[in-house]
Amino acid sequence: MAPCYEKSKYNEKVGDGRMADMERLQKVIAHAGVASRRKAEKLITDGKVTVNGKVVTELGTKVGKNDDVEVEGVPIDKEEPVYYLLYKPRGVISSVSDDKGRKVVTDYLPEVKERIFPIGRLDYDTSGLILLTNDGEFANMLMHPSHEVDKVYIAKTKGIPSPEQLKQLKKGFTVEGEYLKAVHAKINSTDTRKNTAIVQIVLHEGKNRQVRRMFDALGFPLDKLKRERYGSLDLHGLNAGDYRPLKPFEVKQLRQLAGKNVK
Repeated sequence: MAPCYEKSKYNEKVGDGRMADMERLQKVIAHAGVASRRKAEKLITDGKVTVNGKVVTELGTKVGKNDDVEVEGVPIDKEEPVYYLLYKPRGVISSVSDDKGRKVVTDYLPEVKERIFPIGRLDYDTSGLILLTNDGEFANMLMHPSHEVDKVYIAKTKGIPSPEQLKQLKKGFTVEGEYLKAVHAKINSTDTRKNTAIVQIVLHEGKNRQVRRMFDALGFPLDKLKRERYGSLDLHGLNAGDYRPLKPFEVKQLRQLAGKNVK
């Protein structure tokens, strides 16, 4: 077993020498996408994290860029956090790889060298706004339903839902043993000749194929589905397949939005 430093001795002897450039160990692990900050804290207290070859169990420990951090024997990369918005086309997997050789979202950001991953997912046939980052803590914060970040979708339904059926979406119901609920739903337009409707639906959760499953349960399969907004972000100025980095104030807004809505 690797030797273990106490917190005071560790911070005195190890690190890059500049406290201003150092961060708490659990935050570094979370940013690397290894685990949420809470899970990172447990990994530390369980003695599964080493810094420069020494087991560290104190949660107050800080590390710098020159320190080698390993979690359960696996080194982590301490990249600078980056944040991107992608207009995901239909027919693309929300993953970093696919064993069937299908296109994945990271294929659209070939110039990005950091090890980014999508925050949540849009299913294969759904287009729209998806965020990518290498900041695991940021991703976990946005995905947690208790943080109530609005995700706005536009759905084209086969058939025209009634006002009562839209109320059912907001009231919530169980589908295949899983409770599904929308925050808001309204009809934007209808085409009685084609018997179709354009419906806006807002979610806080991101359960697997949630929007499609809810409409299927009501008897209105979807012809198209697109996520148009995520928190304060939208797709303005982008075409399918385009991406852009988030501006610092946009990252800050998302953090503030998620933090403000914590129950």
